[in-house]
Amino acid sequence: MKTQVAIIGAGPSGLLLGHLLRQAGVDCVVVERASPDYVLGRIRAGVLETVTTDLMTRLGIDARMQAEGLVEAGFNLATNDRLIRIDITALTGRHVMVYGQTELTRDLMDAAPDRDLTVIYEAGDVALHALESDAPFVTYSKDGETHRIDAAFIAGCDGFHGPSRKAIPASAVREFERVYPFGWLGILADVPPCHDELIYANTDAGFALASMRSKTRSRYYIQVPLTDRVENWSEERLWDELAARFDPISDHQVTRGPALEMSIAPLRSYVFETMRHGRLFLAGDSAHIVPPTGAKGLNLAASDVAYLSDALIAHFRDRDDAALEGYQDKALARIWKAERFSWYLTKLMHRFPEDGAFEHRMQAAELDYVASSEAMQTAIAENYVGLPL
Repeated sequence: MKTQVAIIGAGPSGLLLGHLLRQAGVDCVVVERASPDYVLGRIRAGVLETVTTDLMTRLGIDARMQAEGLVEAGFNLATNDRLIRIDITALTGRHVMVYGQTELTRDLMDAAPDRDLTVIYEAGDVALHALESDAPFVTYSKDGETHRIDAAFIAGCDGFHGPSRKAIPASAVREFERVYPFGWLGILADVPPCHDELIYANTDAGFALASMRSKTRSRYYIQVPLTDRVENWSEERLWDELAARFDPISDHQVTRGPALEMSIAPLRSYVFETMRHGRLFLAGDSAHIVPPTGAKGLNLAASDVAYLSDALIAHFRDRDDAALEGYQDKALARIWKAERFSWYLTKLMHRFPEDGAFEHRMQAAELDYVASSEAMQTAIAENYVGLPL
């Protein structure tokens, strides 16, 4: 098989890139190791910046998102007994939308056949070859046979554990990482949210988050040690902990229900600065990971895709390679700003094991300053709603 761009990974970043290229008449093929059901089974965040919603609108795949998504004009930072509302619409003139990543991925999947976007699922042993040549190619196995895709470029949208990043030789790699000494224990349930907007809470017991996927589906998290296990937590125990933290400050209090999913997610900040190697370009989680504080993961992937799709389209349509040459620097400039904001919120709202009374006082002072300063609230709102492309 021959194509212009081979895309590795059929998560939201790979599918977004594929749709944008096909809309512009660029041939591409998406290769995914997992099944469609497995891809849709990944429970992820659901706060969308305008960079992401604008791409869906540009593609004309936004009808369900516009109908079912919840427009959020603000969010809240909280101490034990106080809510600090960040009015992002009043401060920036923009808003975010709550719409699950699973639903966005489903919309992109469902639109693929009608948009002539070829997606090959359950492709095993995916490998990238000849990246430094003018004729890179991808091999994979399916139905007992080995297949080959020849392409002009390869886009690695296959996440942290995919083969794309690993195909870059160690001598060319620049990477930076901060692993946090705690994780998030999360529960997803079909219950109404306890508050009409998200709450990030810094409590004596540690961080907690009250969020929603819809008006009838809620997602909660609490900070737990990295040594903790889901098996140590019953649903009743977790609901008790959430009620203790959110009932005093929320509008509606915590409604309990059977868990659709419970898991513990580790937190890390990670940047793989080598986003281009020869004819390979990385986008999304293959190049960077942010802690979920700040809801930047999917949105940062979308901004990578916006830059990369425009650059590839300019190459094939206009024979202009300036944007391809500048892709890495342009993407990294936005990536590091998002990493900074996610790191800032994580440091502000969590209890770190090494911190003592002084650090806790510093957090309290910072939150008190945020509560009284429109300038601080504006800076937080600008970063939360998404910096311009």
